Amino acid sequence: MYTILAIDDESFNLDLIEATFSFVDDAELYFASSADEGLEKLRQNNIDVVLLDISMPNIDGIDALKMMRERYPQLPIIMVTANHDKKQEALELGASDFLGKPYDIDELRIRTLNYAKLKQTTDALENQKSILEDEVVKRTEELEVSLSRSVQTEKEIALRLGRVSEYRDMETGGHIKRMAQYSYMLAKLSGMEELECELLLDAAPLHDVGKVAISDKILLKPGKFTDEEFEIMKTHAQLGADILDGATQYSIINAGRIIALEHHEKYDGSGYPNAKQGKEIHIFARIVAIADVFDALNSKRVYKDAMSLDTVIKIMKDGRGRHFDPQLLDIFMENLNVFLEIQKRFM
Repeated sequence: MYTILAIDDESFNLDLIEATFSFVDDAELYFASSADEGLEKLRQNNIDVVLLDISMPNIDGIDALKMMRERYPQLPIIMVTANHDKKQEALELGASDFLGKPYDIDELRIRTLNYAKLKQTTDALENQKSILEDEVVKRTEELEVSLSRSVQTEKEIALRLGRVSEYRDMETGGHIKRMAQYSYMLAKLSGMEELECELLLDAAPLHDVGKVAISDKILLKPGKFTDEEFEIMKTHAQLGADILDGATQYSIINAGRIIALEHHEKYDGSGYPNAKQGKEIHIFARIVAIADVFDALNSKRVYKDAMSLDTVIKIMKDGRGRHFDPQLLDIFMENLNVFLEIQKRFM
């Protein structure tokens, strides 16, 4: 069950939010007509996401945001307001997102549920960490069993984190499965140890988790991005790394953080977000870059048809030493039939 707190001094707006989620069975709504009342309901309930108005009497939304950020630093807070002048200030103070009134109710519902899912997944990671620490202290003799259970839980959490992006982009489901399998096979063919190959397989689905923070109007646009839109879209690499940051004790999540951050870097240094080049780019990210682009070119998307195999091969080879690690790309091309078989299995 996803718990949502809406804070607005206008009863009409609260009624509209209630109607927006009336057909969502797994959403429980709480309402407050003032910041004071909203803060009290936060203290009393386990809330997954807050919808907060800015223009309110007594304590306005900006001051309420400051107080919430101090007490609940990980809580997703979406500013829902007609006061666009306060947008930058709200985001700088830690607002997770901003929706201007009048808003699209479908967009409001989807964004809110995405943040709620992400909050619950993050909580699950923290809870798992706490459980593991307690078990190590209490039952040292059961360490091996506990660690084994932890790995399985981490894999499940990583898989579900990877699926977060599926709620934002209908084309990513099959893409995630194929590119993870391509990545595993390319790592194996390149001589990587089996444990590292399996780690890459489990972490690769996290490569685009940062897309949850990109506006639907940009992410789901059925056409070419403007320069400004593309710059915003590019931020998903750093956003993904930020989402997964601070989990160095979890090998899959930490590997996913590296992949999310670096999978759009290019071998010649012309990629983003940090213009890394050559072997400065982690080998996991260099492998995922090949797998990701190969599948993207081969796949039909809302804004394009799948390219022919000959065209895909030409584009990939043109990127040798520029976009892609030349040695890894040679291995990929020499074993192309293996990857085409994977493609058939995960269509």
